[in-house]
Amino acid sequence: MTSILRSTRIQPRMLSKEEEARTDEVEVRREDQDKINKFSRLHHKEISLGEQLNLKLKEKEELDDVSNELELNDEDDKILYKIGDCFVSLQLREVQELLEASTTKVRNEINQLEEKLSAIRGEMSDLKIHLYARFGPSINLET
Repeated sequence: MTSILRSTRIQPRMLSKEEEARTDEVEVRREDQDKINKFSRLHHKEISLGEQLNLKLKEKEELDDVSNELELNDEDDKILYKIGDCFVSLQLREVQELLEASTTKVRNEINQLEEKLSAIRGEMSDLKIHLYARFGPSINLET
């Protein structure tokens, strides 16, 4: 078992003499540094938006679950609905309408986050193309 683990472990490797010779020193200009910094900021923003998107997707899933549970109740049942810090007893129809409004709001927020993420990823891709063309293997922008 240990021999299997040893063989699958990733070993760091040194650059060969040929690879080391191939990596020409490229001067980093102010413009290049600005692009590297912009890529870094976009990467951090991408991570933050991804986390927000995951939270919104979870919230949407929870709203869908609540909606499915409400379908099991009778029309005459009173349902406790949380508004702010308190619970209000409402008719099933009212709760379903409020829940639908909340679901629509969350869907819109999810769409906005996905659009922002798409724009950021596109911009990051453009920066990667430019920076890899300029620096080649001397730079690592893989996230």
